[in-house]
Amino acid sequence: MTTPPSTDKDLWVSWDEYHRLIERLALKVYESGWKFDQVLCLARGGVRPGDVFSRIFDVPLAILSTSSYREEAGTVRGDLDIAKYMTMTKGPLAGKILLVDDLADSGVTLDKVTKHLSENFAGVTEVKSAVIWVKGTSSIMPDYFLEELPHNPWIHQPFEDYDGLRPHQLAAWMKKGRAAL
Repeated sequence: MTTPPSTDKDLWVSWDEYHRLIERLALKVYESGWKFDQVLCLARGGVRPGDVFSRIFDVPLAILSTSSYREEAGTVRGDLDIAKYMTMTKGPLAGKILLVDDLADSGVTLDKVTKHLSENFAGVTEVKSAVIWVKGTSSIMPDYFLEELPHNPWIHQPFEDYDGLRPHQLAAWMKKGRAAL
């Protein structure tokens, strides 16, 4: 399925492009020479990039749920919620942490999570952030990013197709060929 052309208001990303962007971001982090002990991805948008980073760099993956886009089918930003607990497979969050998300929109999430880590995880010695996109509205600049978007477009990521899909619609959706995964 082809994506519509991108404009200053809308950036359309296909699955193939999304995966290439994650790989390019991983390469950028690698080429920087910075070594980290764990990846902490922010759910939901950072889960796919975080998983890829964890596999490529062969480091443990931790997942922290955050949410601010809940209104109007996830298109309007509300207050930021940070989960009380983090999911990880072994030991506490410690050492050098690469904080991964899909984008820095306002910068609030990366800023507040970084502060949350320094205030609540004494074993964390350094935190750097990596995102695919940085919007012009972001109050902070991540340590690693691929694309600056000064016009602040809505980024139509390929997994958004699932936002409006419900289980009872899945069979018909797949028959139409929409699920070319």
